[in-house]
Amino acid sequence: MNASLTLTGIGMTSQRTRARMVERLRAQGIQNESVLAAMAAIPRHIFVEEALAPRAYEDTALPMGSQTISQPYIVARMLEILCENHKGGGKKTLEIGAGCGYQTALLGYLGYDVYAVERIRPLLLRARGNLAQIPKIKTHLKHADGNLGWPDAAPFDRIIVAAAALAVPQELLRQLAMNGILLLPVGGDEQYLCRIQRTPQGFSETRLESVRFVPLLTGVE
Repeated sequence: MNASLTLTGIGMTSQRTRARMVERLRAQGIQNESVLAAMAAIPRHIFVEEALAPRAYEDTALPMGSQTISQPYIVARMLEILCENHKGGGKKTLEIGAGCGYQTALLGYLGYDVYAVERIRPLLLRARGNLAQIPKIKTHLKHADGNLGWPDAAPFDRIIVAAAALAVPQELLRQLAMNGILLLPVGGDEQYLCRIQRTPQGFSETRLESVRFVPLLTGVE
């Protein structure tokens, strides 16, 4: 794609570039059709910095101030895992690290009732503005320390974390509903995706593929 394209030009071609992104995701192993439909429907270019909009559909993470917007494959893979083995019931979801709002929009498109927490206020304001451009996506946003979750809205059927914790935050485990799933990156220099399900017998943990995320920090900015 020509980097000199204007944002308007990108908007005109985004449907075609999204289709190519979806085909690439299929080739990379993403199989959940609902997730692929969401990736095709939500325009990633409105969530990135305007200067980076021509690169919005590349399979790469892009800078976003002190944070990043994850590469499409990682976002799709985490959503696919989150959707696995859903035993019906509620779809109330806590998202830790709303960032620019891209994953929030995808979750909303998939029909999840999203409660998104972001510790950096300017990012939260940006996410709110970005999400306002997506019709029929309803989400709840809060400026707060993600390690503390959203206790007033708990329990959650799904919890997804967009930053790597050195250890699983116990407060998030407490806010997970029975049969619910918590998905988060764990580790420091070496990280992996961790899927935790709450069962009547306790918490069942599955270690998945290696990943690279910014660290999960405490406090707010």
